[in-house]
Amino acid sequence: MADGGSADDQWRLAPADRELVMTKNRANRLGFAILLTFFRERGRFPRDEGEVETQGIAALSKQLDVPAPIDGEAFLTGRTAERLRAEIRVRFGFREATVADADLLTVWLRDHIAGEVGGDIEPMIERLEARCRELAIEPPTPDRVERIARSALRAHEDLFHNSVYERLSPTTRERLDALLRPEKAGDEDTGQDEATGSAPAVLLKLRGSPGRPSLASMQDELAKLELIRGIDLPADLFDRAAPRDLERCRQRVSVEAPHELRRHPDETRLTWLATFVYLRARSLTDDLVDLLIETIHQIGARAERKVERELLEDLKRVSGKQNLLFNLADATLAQPDGVVRDVVFPVVGEQTLRELVKEWKATGPTYRITLRTVIRNSYRGHYRRMVPTLLAALEFRSNNDRHRPVMDALDLVKRFAGTKVHTFPADEEVPLDGVVRGLWREAVMEKDSAGRDRVNRVTYEIAVLEALRERLRCKEIWVVGANRYGNPDDDLPADFDQNREEYYRALNLPLDVERFITDAQAEMRDALSTFDAGLKKNASVRLSNKGGGWITLTPLDAQPDPPHLTTLKAELNALWPMTSLLDMVKETDLRLGFTDALKSPTTYESMDRSVLQPRLLLCLHGLGTNAGLQRMAGLDSGTTAKDLAYVRRRYISVD
Repeated sequence: MADGGSADDQWRLAPADRELVMTKNRANRLGFAILLTFFRERGRFPRDEGEVETQGIAALSKQLDVPAPIDGEAFLTGRTAERLRAEIRVRFGFREATVADADLLTVWLRDHIAGEVGGDIEPMIERLEARCRELAIEPPTPDRVERIARSALRAHEDLFHNSVYERLSPTTRERLDALLRPEKAGDEDTGQDEATGSAPAVLLKLRGSPGRPSLASMQDELAKLELIRGIDLPADLFDRAAPRDLERCRQRVSVEAPHELRRHPDETRLTWLATFVYLRARSLTDDLVDLLIETIHQIGARAERKVERELLEDLKRVSGKQNLLFNLADATLAQPDGVVRDVVFPVVGEQTLRELVKEWKATGPTYRITLRTVIRNSYRGHYRRMVPTLLAALEFRSNNDRHRPVMDALDLVKRFAGTKVHTFPADEEVPLDGVVRGLWREAVMEKDSAGRDRVNRVTYEIAVLEALRERLRCKEIWVVGANRYGNPDDDLPADFDQNREEYYRALNLPLDVERFITDAQAEMRDALSTFDAGLKKNASVRLSNKGGGWITLTPLDAQPDPPHLTTLKAELNALWPMTSLLDMVKETDLRLGFTDALKSPTTYESMDRSVLQPRLLLCLHGLGTNAGLQRMAGLDSGTTAKDLAYVRRRYISVD
């Protein structure tokens, strides 16, 4: 059916079409009408009976006043069909595809389409058929169309591989190949994949994820990034490459074992490795920024928890402090020359006054001073061993001059990272406004022996890191070579400045920034007002002073079971008392075929789907239940753990 048309329009015969159909033999009219209307909409003839809708045949039968056919009787075959097909081609100005046409279509797919689809054949076939309609050519047979698409994809890949390979220096090629060899000299490659844990190739080290934020994980990720930077790829190697081509190459390296990668031709292998290294460097940069942000958060969060635990015993809220103040003032004024123990303690007990002092210490300046001290000691004694190194490995930039103080502060911290000075020199300009927030403002300054104000370097570094974290999270400061934390201007369409109004209209946002801010503030105020008004009246909500103000929700009462649920459960247990989860997964796949969506990133799949399907189900069950592939292989399934590891690596990726 053509775009924008309806099913009725597709099968409606125009007066000229009906006149042409009526000139045919009565026995061939319906078949000719089917071919005519189908070709008019799709630019080709139906490949089998299943492509023609039953309601379409019924609609044509009604228009021609002929009985509806049974079991495909209306479809023409033999010489009659060929003669009528030729007549339809002439009517619409089409011709059959030739060998020369196939070559031209292959070149067109290679140059214009293959880079967009990323190795997926189906979109290429659709675009090829659309191109044939534009050129008034009847597409070749389905098998021939698929061969043309695959040939174009292979030619596109060869061009891409050769262009990248030619730009790699001999030294860079050797460094890329070194990724497939053992990390330590003298180790021999066993030829096994990473699933067995016996292939000590450097590439396997680069594939690993960073794990939980820690000093060790930060060191590991930095080592990976330094290893990749040491390969020294040309800076503009992939500037004109299609993202789908890069992703396809990355997936091939991600799913193949080192000994499998070594079997490919030099151009293919080195292009794949170069692409993997390029994209891995960007993802590693993102991971390092994530680690930096989380580490900065942990420094403060852990210190807060530690201080709160230490001061928890001192934190005892004293109620009625206002009345106590009045009583204390009244007693003091009545006997201004009296002794405290005789005048004050009878009105406000000594223990009450002690608790007031403890509360003030736990919530007032003492808490803030203690918190700063713990954060500073934690950073100086542990995190400072790696954070400056991480800052030096990342290149920070900002497109907004408003954040220039933070950028200048970062440069200052980097310049003094290798020194042992306690405070910055007196003649050094140290940015404070826009960098040091309230908690650290009074702590960052100290007096030197000459009585001059100096900025403590360790304390200042903590303040700079906290300011950096806030701006990285909103991309006001971005990192060169990152994806998620990269230049925010790259997230915009290339023609954003020229078509700004259209894009804002599509997003339903105002062009005026002040109006946007005002609307957002009004929406937030309305939501907060509604929340505040309903919170105190809600009988299921209880407010307390615990932990600075907890909101406790009353658990909802369990709703009664639907009337037939108990009966349904009993019936299911009677029918399938011992049905396992694996059986349910298998039955679901038989009905929905969801394993068909799990495909290998390779161009061809050598394993038959009848063999692949049960292995996919076993892998999914082993991963989903945490039973593992070894146990799945021991279920008399006819597969080994190595077979399942291969399928898991090839077909079930994080992506």
